[in-house]
Amino acid sequence: MSSSADRTFGQESAALDEIELTGELMIAATDSSAERLPTARIDEVLLHRPPQQPGERRPGEPPAGDGRVSSAAAD
Repeated sequence: MSSSADRTFGQESAALDEIELTGELMIAATDSSAERLPTARIDEVLLHRPPQQPGERRPGEPPAGDGRVSSAAAD
């Protein structure tokens, strides 16, 4: 069984992580010219992902649409 000191350290560590992420979001919001920070930018900041190019998929992400290729595209 963990001691109360272990639980306290875990809570402090989580709180410090939240403070750091909040700071990163505040910096991103300050750098943005938009009135609201777009969801994609929030995800990028929180998940440390590079910006996604239009039509680009992330690893493990399903293709857009139903995944079928038209016969014209297959030729």
